[in-house]
This record gives sequence, C-alpha cells and structure tokens, in this order.
Amino acid sequence: METQFLEGFNEILEPLGTQSAQFFLAASLYHAQKVSFLRAAELAGLSFEEFKTRLKEHFSTGYILFNETVMGDLNSVNKILSDA
Repeated sequence: METQFLEGFNEILEPLGTQSAQFFLAASLYHAQKVSFLRAAELAGLSFEEFKTRLKEHFSTGYILFNETVMGDLNSVNKILSDA
C-alpha cells in the first residue's frame, strides 16, 4: 500500500531523514497500544535498539509502561511466589 501525504507533511518530515513517515506511523501505533514495541520497530524498518533510540530522541522516552501491563506482571509474580 502506497501512502500519500499532504504537501505540508513533506516539509515537516524531510528534515527528519529517510523513513521518518514510517517511524512516526509505527511510533503512533505503539503509543496507541495497537502493536508491540518489537512489531513497531519492524514496521519502522529499524532494529530494536534503533527504534528505542529514535523514540527517546523524538518523545523523550524509549519504552512506555502501561498500567495494565505492570499490573499483569505484578499479578504473575505474586502467583509464582504464592505457588512456590
């Protein structure tokens, strides 16, 4: 699927380098919890570390810890500890 942008987007994205549109689209999907971190990196055409670096560069953070994920992890740890 070929993506076409309004003229104004080209002016903004061009100075940000090649594949900037793919990066920002993938980052948006990650932030909206539609794809995992790894899938977003793949969609952006970047390695795990490159994607994390670009997220930090443009959004001041590399990973997003969602409350639901943290609570699920804590519940898993509590279950493991209670079963031990």
